[in-house]
Amino acid sequence: MHSGLFHNILKDYWGYDSFRPLQEGIIQSVWEGRDTLGLMPTGGGKSLTFQVPVMAMKGICLVVTPLIALMKDQVDNLRERGIKAAAVYSGMSRGEILTTLENCIFGDFKFLYVSPERLSSDIFRVKLQAMDVCLLVVDESHCISQWGYDFRPSYLKIAEIRQLLEGVPVLALTATATGAVEKDIQDRLLFKEKNVFRMSFARENLSYVVRAVDNKVGELVHILRSVPGTGIVYVRSRQGTRETARALQKAGISADFFHAGLSYEEKIFKQNAWRFNECRVMVATNAFGMGIDKPDVRTVIHLDLPNSPEEYFQEAGRAGRDGSRSYAILLYSKADSVKLKKRISDSFPDRDFITRTYEALGNFFQVAVGAGYNNVYDFNLYEFCAAFKLPALQAHHALKILELAGYVEYTEEIETRSRIRILVYRDEMYSLRLEKDMEALLQMILRSYTGVFSDDVYIDESLLAARLGKNRQEVYDMLVSLSKARYIHYVPRKKTPFIVFTTAREEPRFVAISRTVYEERKKRFEKRIHSMIDYAEEEAVCRARLLLIYFGEDNPTDCGCCDVCLKKNEAGLSNYEFRQAEQKIKSVLHERGAMRLEELVDAIEESPTKVSEPAIYAVNKDHENEKVISVIRFLIDMGDLALEDDKISLSSD
Repeated sequence: MHSGLFHNILKDYWGYDSFRPLQEGIIQSVWEGRDTLGLMPTGGGKSLTFQVPVMAMKGICLVVTPLIALMKDQVDNLRERGIKAAAVYSGMSRGEILTTLENCIFGDFKFLYVSPERLSSDIFRVKLQAMDVCLLVVDESHCISQWGYDFRPSYLKIAEIRQLLEGVPVLALTATATGAVEKDIQDRLLFKEKNVFRMSFARENLSYVVRAVDNKVGELVHILRSVPGTGIVYVRSRQGTRETARALQKAGISADFFHAGLSYEEKIFKQNAWRFNECRVMVATNAFGMGIDKPDVRTVIHLDLPNSPEEYFQEAGRAGRDGSRSYAILLYSKADSVKLKKRISDSFPDRDFITRTYEALGNFFQVAVGAGYNNVYDFNLYEFCAAFKLPALQAHHALKILELAGYVEYTEEIETRSRIRILVYRDEMYSLRLEKDMEALLQMILRSYTGVFSDDVYIDESLLAARLGKNRQEVYDMLVSLSKARYIHYVPRKKTPFIVFTTAREEPRFVAISRTVYEERKKRFEKRIHSMIDYAEEEAVCRARLLLIYFGEDNPTDCGCCDVCLKKNEAGLSNYEFRQAEQKIKSVLHERGAMRLEELVDAIEESPTKVSEPAIYAVNKDHENEKVISVIRFLIDMGDLALEDDKISLSSD
């Protein structure tokens, strides 16, 4: 054991005194050179399970992750701690990739983050063999499993990389994995032996609540006024984020919106405002949350149903990471299930449409049959769809299916931040004959950023402009001039999706979409959709228990704090007894209309089918009446029954 060493590293670099549950066990397993699978819920501290041991190991750690935003955040965080880290991802030029890889070979770097798409390139594989790799980390490892909810074919290349790294152990990490996915991850990553560290998915401090409502925004306002503290509200559309944020602002609640279409600077500004409590509620698409670790989130509220329990669990899990009581609330209406089921046909357009989309793509970029292999094209989905009169949503999913089938790589809205590298030696800078403003700009860059002589460094033109008393355009123009003069290498920020032809263009009749890519995936997608609907509509089984059963945990117990458990606990009834009482109360009110409490209880007592068995009811009449009254009160609190002028009625009456 090297517990003392690991604790010292944890304290020196990250400032923590102790590890979270499961972290130390995974670290020890990695240190011993064992292939390891770590199953840790969102917020469990996955990154430290490889960052800490690698700091005690000789060589560099290769981290494969699909999340470019998270990749950049982690590299920046490591650099801030004085740890040398780099990243290679889609959108970088060949020269930039080459420079980065050379730095990792000769520059004493400890971490290299890479997107899975880059693994197959010849340049990467050649340079990788020259590196002293001590550990291979596969983040979001469920993406390698075709049984997972987010399978990506590029992940299959990782097994090939393992063969190039003989003797190097692998650490696979994921926050969501069923039993089938867990086995598949280990098989596909060629584990020498089964070795799984599983943290229970149970969150004792997190209350899961489902509320059936029609006016979701009104209910959202009510919840946020009732539960203080920071919140996240998830919606599916970018427009929905803006509209909901405006509605909250109008109601006097501090709120902002977030989605993938924002610029890098906008994202950083909004994230920081929320993180430092300048903004209370962030209304966002699922683009928000990656790499964000805010422990005191009290509420995570979904206005729309996610595609699967896995997605819901990950997003809901961003609440209450500090261990205090928090709430994951799903606002649901019957129309939501119809919308969710429609996603099946949207996500899996028919095969003829997929083939037609592929043919249109080749024509759009004027790629001849047999040509185009490895060509990269900037891509605008809406221009493409307008040119060929294709529905955008189905075209988007058709491209995703073509990606899974191995014909293209389709990357959505990758944003590369502005970066520079000074090309002249430091001593030469003083002999350059520059205009006063340009000289001031170079000096400000040197004061603001480190490492600009040896590596590409991310910069913020707006920040430099503010410090120089200029506007952003003026700084941009000066940087362009310096770059043209070969004093610096300047790559301005660029934001665009792109398409890569991963095979030469085929004739439409030869385009083959396998059963694995289409029919089987569609079937699994349908199953997840229906599981999500079942979760939303379930009224008798503990919410947390439902999720734990879904993730394969054995014999989970009721949480005692979800809306279903609270119903039972309030009345002192079992699931069956509560459902029986609820159905009887609603049946009587449906038949007889609004009634006073005493009348309603008497009507249930007189009913031929009482809540309990007749003999028991006769002996414990008063006790049973108390249980019925508790159920009535709870149904009123939940909005299922209405109380007006001392009369109780169905809320729909």
